[in-house]
Amino acid sequence: MLSPKRLLNTADIRAQKTLGQNFLTNISTAEMIVKKSCLNPENVVLEIGAGLGALTIPTAGKVRHVYAVEKDTRLVPLLQNQLSAFQIDNVTVLPKNIMKIHLKKLYEEAGEKLVVMGNLPYNISSQVLVFLITHRYFVKRAILMFQKELAERICASPGKKDYGRLAVMLQYCATVKYLAEIKATAFFPRPKVDSSVIEVRFYDQPPFSAVEESFLFSVIKAAFGKRRKTLKNALTQSQLSFTHEQILTGLENAGIDPSRRAETLSVEEFVHLSNSLLQQM
Repeated sequence: MLSPKRLLNTADIRAQKTLGQNFLTNISTAEMIVKKSCLNPENVVLEIGAGLGALTIPTAGKVRHVYAVEKDTRLVPLLQNQLSAFQIDNVTVLPKNIMKIHLKKLYEEAGEKLVVMGNLPYNISSQVLVFLITHRYFVKRAILMFQKELAERICASPGKKDYGRLAVMLQYCATVKYLAEIKATAFFPRPKVDSSVIEVRFYDQPPFSAVEESFLFSVIKAAFGKRRKTLKNALTQSQLSFTHEQILTGLENAGIDPSRRAETLSVEEFVHLSNSLLQQM
């Protein structure tokens, strides 16, 4: 595979910062990620941000099919040329925004849940995670690369300063595992920070089930919306439309001290709080 710098220069294309484009330059790094992903010949992969094919090519050799999503239409001909050069015929290139991909349709075509892979730009990482959470019925697991700081937030546990809304939402419905660290020098253009590869495995059924999941996510958002305030104040001043008394009753029935802050609550406690507040409606 030709270097990203050479491919882009030949096509007179510049990486766009607005799209968070940083292309893997090291083939061994891409192969390491694919190896740690534990793919098998029956898997169908949805790759987010296929770019120039650094991950697409080694992935295609391990699985049944790859749906390679690439928003930047300038890169699509280059990606297709790379696939042709390696005589790869089990990749479907989708020149679309990942947020507009019909996951249910791909799931039905595949006949099984998808494995999602990708190097996520920082500016859309949170949106993509929420998108995968809300569409997780069609996804078995995801192997995703994030900026190191965001990966630490995703994997954080209660009581840690990095623990927040994304960590609770994701850990409610999945296990999260750190797979590898990728140095900034492995990319072109070189980003300012290192990256981390994380594996997300979605539960068939969450260990602690919320009566109404969308409401649980609203409670989590409200609790962390004013994370320096106590839960009582953060929830009362949120858009949840509960009275002060209802908030106190909900916290009491869930066995949660109103003076605690959001970052101290476990996923299980958030579920209990959500279910308790529902009873106050």
